[in-house]
Amino acid sequence: MRNNIESFEKLVNNLSKLPGVGNKTAGRFAYAIINMNEADVKTFAESLIEAKDKIKYCSVCGNWTENDPCNLCKTRSEETICVVKEPKDVLAFEKVKDYMGTYHVLHGTISPLNGRGPDDIRIKELLKRLHSGQVKEVIMATNPDVEGEATALYISSLLKPLGIKVTRLATGIAMGSDLEYADEVTLTKALEDRKTL
Repeated sequence: MRNNIESFEKLVNNLSKLPGVGNKTAGRFAYAIINMNEADVKTFAESLIEAKDKIKYCSVCGNWTENDPCNLCKTRSEETICVVKEPKDVLAFEKVKDYMGTYHVLHGTISPLNGRGPDDIRIKELLKRLHSGQVKEVIMATNPDVEGEATALYISSLLKPLGIKVTRLATGIAMGSDLEYADEVTLTKALEDRKTL
């Protein structure tokens, strides 16, 4: 225990539940919050509640949105769908500014060791989107790790009989890394040099 102040310890405990935030970092965040003026703390707390209340998943692509369907689904060409693991991967691709298609967020990857099969991620929803006949290419942009590769190959095997071009991001993104941390140049190069699966 850092000290005997129960409310402080409760704050540290809750902050340490965030991914990548250990006990020391949570303690630094807690000190910073306590040192903020009351109005800023209230604004911060209200922004957390507002985000949790307003942000939901787009019924089409599965990305984060406040409006359903999301603006990307409403305004982008449906000829190309970029398939990603998580909504944060969409944010990474949007930094590139060269991609003008839509997205499909799987909300996970196939991982038998973790008890996740094809029915546990949004593959059925992807297949439904392809019935429109407008989709010409599906870009598999799952992370270049074992689970991401397995998921990409599985989805590719489902799409090939439909006559839809299926591509995979080119190398340039290191094996085992997350798209979230890739820089814009690396993502642009990977997108440009994608290959057919």
